[in-house]
Amino acid sequence: MVFVNLERQGRVGIITINRPEALNALNSAVLQDLETAIDAAAQDSGIDVIILTGAGRSFVAGADIGQMISYSSYEGKQWGVYGGELFLKLENMSKPVIAAVNGFALGGGCELAMSCDIRLASEKA
Repeated sequence: MVFVNLERQGRVGIITINRPEALNALNSAVLQDLETAIDAAAQDSGIDVIILTGAGRSFVAGADIGQMISYSSYEGKQWGVYGGELFLKLENMSKPVIAAVNGFALGGGCELAMSCDIRLASEKA
């Protein structure tokens, strides 16, 4: 995984979206890495709870519009469907997921936070 890190601290899995130069905006690579991390955390019997956060000064600043500019309407719809299915997977996890919102949570970032069971926001959020 390039843009998402999964680490364990005791029985807590911490998933960090790590693309701070783009305020952790969601592009295809980030979504694929996020799905890999979510699946790994779900299957890890040593993890009882998951914290989802963003690196730097942003939780997730929404979709990466720069990537989407070249999409056809069909490709745009497919990308949105994939993101929605991923957020639903997170929402339906059997383990509790806490969004640690440390900054911007715009558009898809807000949707991602809302997919978590609990949302905690810093004063910078």
